[in-house]
Formats: sequence, C-alpha cells, structure tokens
Amino acid sequence: MTKHPLPGSERQLAPGSKVVAQCDPSETIQVVVVLRRKDEQQFAQMMKKIEAGAADAKLLTRDELEQRFGASAEDIAKLKAFATQHGLTVVREDASARTVVLSGKIDQFQKAFDVQLQHYEHQSMGRFRGRTGAISVPDDLHGVVTAVLGLDDRPQARPHFRIRPPFQPARAQPASSFTPLQLASLYQFPQGDGSGQCIGIVELGGGYRTADLDNYFASLGVRSPKVVSVGVDQSGNHPTGDPNGPDSEVTLDIEIAGAIAPAATIAVYFTTNSDAGFIDAVSQAVHDKTNKPSVISISWGAPESVWTAQSMKAFNDVLQSAAAIGVTVCAASGDSGSGDGVGDGSDHVDFPASSPYVLACGGTSLQGSGQSVSHEVVWNDGANGGASGGGVSGAFPVPAWQEGLSASAAQGGKQALTGRGVPDVAGDASPLTGYDVIVDGNNTVVGGTSAVAPLWAALIARINGAKGAPVGFVNPKLYKASGACNDITQGNNGSYAATTGWDACTGLGSPNGVKVAAAL
Repeated sequence: MTKHPLPGSERQLAPGSKVVAQCDPSETIQVVVVLRRKDEQQFAQMMKKIEAGAADAKLLTRDELEQRFGASAEDIAKLKAFATQHGLTVVREDASARTVVLSGKIDQFQKAFDVQLQHYEHQSMGRFRGRTGAISVPDDLHGVVTAVLGLDDRPQARPHFRIRPPFQPARAQPASSFTPLQLASLYQFPQGDGSGQCIGIVELGGGYRTADLDNYFASLGVRSPKVVSVGVDQSGNHPTGDPNGPDSEVTLDIEIAGAIAPAATIAVYFTTNSDAGFIDAVSQAVHDKTNKPSVISISWGAPESVWTAQSMKAFNDVLQSAAAIGVTVCAASGDSGSGDGVGDGSDHVDFPASSPYVLACGGTSLQGSGQSVSHEVVWNDGANGGASGGGVSGAFPVPAWQEGLSASAAQGGKQALTGRGVPDVAGDASPLTGYDVIVDGNNTVVGGTSAVAPLWAALIARINGAKGAPVGFVNPKLYKASGACNDITQGNNGSYAATTGWDACTGLGSPNGVKVAAAL
C-alpha cells in the first residue's frame, strides 16, 4: 500500500529546541483529523458572493452547512475503517465541522501516520511532544484527509494582553483608564444590550471566577450576563490564580463583552494551547447548535511563520464556514508591532488575524471624556511597552474588498498591497489608556489588542440584537462605508505608518458605533 505525504504537514525542528526523550509508545493521546468538504466547487462559488458583499449572497443555516458542505458519510466511513485497522478508537465525529477525533497509543499513531514522536525542550515553549517531516496517509485517504492535528502538542499561540506596568512611563501623556461602558460611550455605540445574542469567546488556558465577574458587573451597575463554560478536548474553566497568566485574558474578554452586551449569553470555549486545540475550539464555537454564537472573539494568535500550512488551511476553512453562516469573527492583531515579536528584523503578521474571513482588530492610544475622543493615535509604547500588530500577509492574497489599497511605510512612501492587509479596524489598546478590570480579586488596568476583539464583538452583538438578525461577514460592507470609523492618521507600529484611509497600523480606524451600525 502506497503512502502519500499530506500536503503542508511538514514540520521543521523549531530553532533552539532539542530532543530530550523518546515518547512512551504506550501513552494514550488524542488526534483531530480534518476531512475534505463535500461539493467544494459549489461552496467556493457561494463564498465568492459573500466575500464580494453581493446583495444576492445567501447565508446558510448551521444545518444547511452540514448537509450540503459537511464531510460525506463515505469519507467518515473510510477514516473509521483506517482507525479500526490501526487499533485507534473514534472519540467524536462531527460531519458539520468535518472533524473526527481519534484516541490511541503513541505507537499506533506513529505506525498509522508514518511519523516518529519525540519529546523536545525549548527555552520559551518548554517541553512538548513533537515530530519532524511530513505526515503520511494511505491511498484511500489521499485527498480525503486535509489535516491531522495534535500529534505535535507544542504551545501554538499567545494571548494578546498587556498589564499596565507599575512604573510611570517616561512620556508626556499621563496614564488614564476607562471602563468598557466609558469606551462604548466615547465610541458612540448604539443603544442596546445584545439581547437574544450569544458571543463566543475562545480561550487557550486559564479561567474565570464567578465572584470576580459578579463584583465587576456590580461595580459598573450592570447585571451579570449569563456566562457558559464549554470544555473542548478535555479542557475547561481552570483559573490558575495568577493574574499575570491566561486568567487575565479570559476575565478581560468576558468583562469587556459582558459589560457592553449584558443581555447576551457569553459562551467561553476552553481548550489546550496547541494548533489542534485552537482550531477545534473555534470549530466547535462556529458549529455550536446549542449556544449558536452570532459573533466570536479571539484574543490569541501567533506569527504566520510558526504555523504549518495544513494548520493554517484547516483554521482558515473553519473561519470561512463562519462567514458562510453569518457568524462575525473578531481577532486581535497582536501586541508586538510590525515584527509580531519574531525578532528576526523582518515584518510579520499574526494569524488568525490575517485570515481574510476575520475582522482583524488593531490598537490605538486614546484620550477623551464623555462622548468625545480628543486625541487618538496608533498604539506604540516602545519596544517593551507594546504596539499595534499590523502589516501584509505572506500567506493570503489581497481580498476583493482591499483591492487597490496600499500600505504606508514609516520611513515614507507607499507600497501597493501584495497580500491581505492587517488590521481591518482598531480600538483603544494601550495599557497606559487601558481598561479597568478585576482579575483574580485584583483591580487592574489591562490593554493589548486582546481588549479590542471583545470590544468590537460586543458592538456587533448590540447591532445584531437591535436588528434581530446577524450582520455576518462585515468586512466588505465596512470597507465600502466611508466614515464609519474614526480615521487614525498619526503614529506608527514600527515599519508602517498611520495615514488617511486604511493603513497597516489601525486599519480603517476605531469605531463610530452608530455609523458602523448604519453601514451594516
């Protein structure tokens, strides 16, 4: 039987990592297998209309997506036969998400997919199970399986939040902070409370304490929203008690979204920080027929360069499905400026923010009071203070709604976009003008583009609630609507400068909520 390497599954040895031990062949692990879509051509034609913002573009229900464009029963049967042959068991199958989760011993997976799994040690990633080279599949799964995720369990993404440092920074602007409600007022959000909506939030670790949430919402005079914890792949709500860890991300996301849309249900999807966990959690949020989120907020990501091609494609397919059923996905663009923290002197953009199917959210530094913003510039607090992620994708082409745009360089000059431009929009993100939150019992001020994704998600939830229908994939409409965002024209994020119109620091700008609602 011939084996075929799975396209895009090649893994290199991560620079700076070394093999420290062989894996125990009898250890049990779980792996997520992604299958091809039924009727791919028809799906692509339908998506073209949605991506162009065509008036006659038809959205699908979750059930229609499953029936018409899920995984075929035949493909699932082929994979199950292969699993049985190798002694692997099926833990979960989901035709709509096109995923099958397999469980088995490491030895069985090594033989099934022709890989060797070893334990690696890396200075920043710690110890992880990894592999090098490609994953192989037999003849009858060639072209049927599009990704095999979870053989490698290295930490895939990082949260994009920044806690305000205790020292007083050496800059003219005094530090200030805002509650989410004050920002909703400054950004002229339309009236509403997100009634009838569900906001999905994806978290790769940490947890929230109900006491923190209750205290926080009470301090704002807002009723506590209904928060539902959804565990994905053996994960759940596990607060660590460390306010500098992922608890800050989880709590920040819930507090911002919940304060602005308190009548919405907030479904928090907890998973492990690996490419398999991340993709599976977003997929479960998109396909969730119980909570049915109409908008999803993602505050985690990593430079495009650290993803395998199969992982990025599988993730992008999930985000494309979200657009097909009218779910808006807001993703943080990163907190390390135009280099995205890679440190190789080149420019990088963050994924999933660089997917053409998400609303990528960059960061600003803001001054204002009441309903008027007096000064707003690109968030850039210097090398250690953080800056708005943004730039040009090396993985995705220029989408229809960005055609003809160019990126302005900080050194002067403009260059026509050669790939998807990031971000699309922005909002307050500097920790020096950050958000008042309560994490692990402490009042703290947090910033980062992490805060901007739930801010925009809550705005979308308010608009959806008032409209009684989801606005869905918003990018084509926002790019057509001049003046729906406050144009940011000052500052840079390293390599790119803010300018009139779209730029690779703050996108179209920060929201004027009432105008955004009118545009959508």
